[in-house]
Amino acid sequence: HKHRAGSEYPHLEPASIALVESSHTSASVLPAGPRLHHQFESPACNMTMEVAKKEAEYTIKPQAATPALDTSSWPLLLKNYDKLLVRTGHFTPIPNGCSPLKRDIKSYISSGVINLDKPSNPSSHEVVAWVKRMLRVEKTGHSGTLDPKVTGCLIVCIDRATRLVKSQQGAGKEYVCVIRFHDKVPGGQAQFARALETLTGALFQRPPLISAVKRQLRIRTIHESKLIEFDNDRHLGVFWVSCEAGTYIRTLCVHLGLLLGVGAHMQELRRVRSGAMDESKQLVTLHDVLDAQWMMDNTRDESYLRKVISPLETLLTSYKRLVVKDSAVNAVCYGAKLMLPGLLRYESAIEHHEEVVLMTTKGEAIALGIAQMSTVEMSTCDHGVVAKVKRCIMERDLYPRRWGLGPVALEKKKLKADGKLDKFGRPNDATPAKWTSGYQDFSMPDASAAAAAAATTPKKAVEETTKMEIVQPETPAAEDGDKKKRKKHEGETPDEKAERKRRKAEKKAAKAAKKAAKGEADSDDSD
Repeated sequence: HKHRAGSEYPHLEPASIALVESSHTSASVLPAGPRLHHQFESPACNMTMEVAKKEAEYTIKPQAATPALDTSSWPLLLKNYDKLLVRTGHFTPIPNGCSPLKRDIKSYISSGVINLDKPSNPSSHEVVAWVKRMLRVEKTGHSGTLDPKVTGCLIVCIDRATRLVKSQQGAGKEYVCVIRFHDKVPGGQAQFARALETLTGALFQRPPLISAVKRQLRIRTIHESKLIEFDNDRHLGVFWVSCEAGTYIRTLCVHLGLLLGVGAHMQELRRVRSGAMDESKQLVTLHDVLDAQWMMDNTRDESYLRKVISPLETLLTSYKRLVVKDSAVNAVCYGAKLMLPGLLRYESAIEHHEEVVLMTTKGEAIALGIAQMSTVEMSTCDHGVVAKVKRCIMERDLYPRRWGLGPVALEKKKLKADGKLDKFGRPNDATPAKWTSGYQDFSMPDASAAAAAAATTPKKAVEETTKMEIVQPETPAAEDGDKKKRKKHEGETPDEKAERKRRKAEKKAAKAAKKAAKGEADSDDSD
């Protein structure tokens, strides 16, 4: 027994070993049961057990399937990000750029839009000039002019966001109008509702006498109209209308009066939606803008200004999205087409030549583009142009330059250094046949591609072709004349054509004979 105890506790003195053994024997004598558990348990032990339980609850255990990510509450262009189709999940994130809502205040203002509630009396241009002066910015623009007396949504774009003005000016608009009739409507409310329904679809309109555009007849579309209120005794009606940009509601009211046979004019008008913004989306007044800037200047509090101004991405949430790799962002900012290797995710149901928004993985808008591939082609092809840039929004060099680092680009640089390509990367006499047959320049338009191909042919062949094929370019007037001739002789029979040619030949011969006779007479006089 002593030998066992010594081997178990070799580091203790004999007296200490005896004390340890006596404690073991005393513990074994104690009665078993719950009482023993409570005697030896401490508060610290309880705490440790609770922490261990919590850790077990919050530990993510390995799963076979990827857990679903709820992105329905993510802001702006990142909303429902998980529902986008994935081309590849592999890319190198670059720390440049940031989420639109987390930009520093200077960048936030210069890439912002204001959904302004325009007051009655000042013109749209005056209001925009006031906002420019309040915020002390370089440029401001607006999304469609409102007449001085008209109130409601006026989207004011600041600095970088002014690039989106054109796209918003052409977007649909919604109005609420108060119409005044010149007499009681005979059929009452029912007749007015029918007249509104009649005046939907494509309508002829001529702008009013006092208008900012040329007064010529044009076609504008009324998508939908709805009667809100009608008071026949006071000769007033209120209706809501959704229409194409450039529709004159004043003219529509006159047409309604003519249709009802009593005459009418527009009493009051308010725009409730302009493009992507409506009354419910952060509508602010001029006083809000002034107060927010005052708070920023005097208390350095940005919160009010950030509520008044929205990021420009707010206007682009209705577009279909293409998510671009961070390494391809700056190339797109410099005007390059988006190629398939630079694509990360894309929206379903994209069609050819549809307008799309190119965005980063952080949710920033890079540019508006025109799709060159449908969704099906994007998912099946491995190379090609996905979209070409229509309007670039992002500043250049916000992301670093990452082009010219691929295997083909490196080979091209090497050939240029060796003199096997010219300084513009075009083939010359020393270019290897493997390169000319295998390389395809997607950035080169068809005409320049043909020129490059011609540059590779021997000089003699080029000279011969140029000598043989010198064609004078036709003037527009000559082209018009040819078209008229073709139209004139359309549908004639072969006999008629032969007769026409015979008469033409006779006229030509007579003209030549006359000229020859005149020449002879002149020579006789000179003698």
